[in-house]
Amino acid sequence: MNAYANKLMTYHFVHQLSREGSSVSAICKRLVMDWRTVRKYLDMSEVEYEQFISKQSERKRELEPYDGFVKSRLSKYPETSAAQMHDWLKEHYPEFPVVDSKTVFNFVCYIRQKYQIDKAEHIREHSMVPETPYGAQAQADFGEYNLRNNLGNKVRVFFFVISLSRSRYKYVWFSLNKFTTASSIDGHQRAFSFFEGIPETVVYDQDRVFMVDENHGDIILTQQFKTYTREAGFAQHFCRKADPQSKGKIENIVKYVKQNFLYNRAFDDLETLNQQALAWLNRTGNHLPHSFTRLQPQKEWEVEKKFLHPFRNIPLTTEEKPLYTIRKDNSISYKGNYYSLPVGTYHGKGSQVAIAIADNKISFYDQTQVLICVHQIDPGKGQKVINNDHRREKTDKIQILIIKLCSSIDNEAQMKQFIENIRIAKPRYLRDQLVIIQQTTGNHSRQIINAALDYCYKYKLSSAADLKSIASHLAKKDLKRQDHDIKVVPMFREGLPDAAYRQPETSSITDYDIF
Repeated sequence: MNAYANKLMTYHFVHQLSREGSSVSAICKRLVMDWRTVRKYLDMSEVEYEQFISKQSERKRELEPYDGFVKSRLSKYPETSAAQMHDWLKEHYPEFPVVDSKTVFNFVCYIRQKYQIDKAEHIREHSMVPETPYGAQAQADFGEYNLRNNLGNKVRVFFFVISLSRSRYKYVWFSLNKFTTASSIDGHQRAFSFFEGIPETVVYDQDRVFMVDENHGDIILTQQFKTYTREAGFAQHFCRKADPQSKGKIENIVKYVKQNFLYNRAFDDLETLNQQALAWLNRTGNHLPHSFTRLQPQKEWEVEKKFLHPFRNIPLTTEEKPLYTIRKDNSISYKGNYYSLPVGTYHGKGSQVAIAIADNKISFYDQTQVLICVHQIDPGKGQKVINNDHRREKTDKIQILIIKLCSSIDNEAQMKQFIENIRIAKPRYLRDQLVIIQQTTGNHSRQIINAALDYCYKYKLSSAADLKSIASHLAKKDLKRQDHDIKVVPMFREGLPDAAYRQPETSSITDYDIF
């Protein structure tokens, strides 16, 4: 139906409702129209209305001069959005007028309709999947919903839902907090106890509760969930990102819980809500025949539970600290701020630290749960919380570092005295000075370091920077001397051969004719 016929039918419908006794307000609600528009339609005759819509179709559009450009772009790139077209127009036409984005959107829609340019749609092909065998698979997912308590206040609840794929026998468990790895494991335990068995495989989304990372199919599970699945004895299948169709059964159940159980339900307390959920499963969720299989999930479960692996209660481990990826600059990002870590904490791609929050402080732990450092949590956003002490190299203790430096040269006593002078002159910066000395000894030969240290000792210098400068100067002088010392290598090591001593024969001048 074209736009002209659609508008004409709307006009006649407004007049029909008015003749039947409907008020302007009732017509507005019925047709979802503004009351001014309804009054205008009622005041017009049919001939006046036809003239009105004819003038509307003939009126000049503000963006009419750009008709050809928009048409050519849409013909070549039919998937182009109105927002992108707006940017192209401003890019190619510096004099493009300042108009509302809605104006551009309407104009793009008008060009599509005028030249029959449909927006390209990528249609995904689907096919029916055969039913899984009994006990082979379950699907799990999370959901959240806003309820109202007796005072009318909003209460957000989170729920974990899991269903056996063959029988459609389902279980749901609610919480007032977002699910963590530990609480989701608790949900699995409750569900498997409810099912009286464990399926071979459970299908999940790529949720951070269960996994740390994914690299082209290689799934890295959180340590706590990995340990649990190994002890429970079931496999995991993680769907691709943004692919809800691959686990459509559980997606429908999440919607079913929201629309059939939670809709318009008052919240009393969490324990009551979970008891109500079990009662709902017993009388409705698992009792009524499934819309597709036409079978009762309760009766089908009686068959399927014989194929499930035996359930055993697995004690829950303590709450696992969440892991955060370490950045190359030895820092982590937490709630919009950046917190420094000691130099050397980053060990390449995949380096992580665990965190714990308490008393408005954030604590960092390594993989062996050893405390690395503690920061005060910054309440702002985009802040860098830096501990200057983290910039220092702390792989060795000071005393061990001194022993290493003293053994790196010939005169150990001289180096020890030099370091002691630095300790007296700059006690707060001893570690920094030792790091500079360590870098200097690593960049130059032992002979140059010995000579530089002799110079510092002779003139009573007590700074690692002085030692570094003198060593660099001596190294440059040594390099220049090597360039000027040209060594002549004889061609023959055992003297010249006999032929070298032979004299060529000569002729007398009288043998030649002189003209």
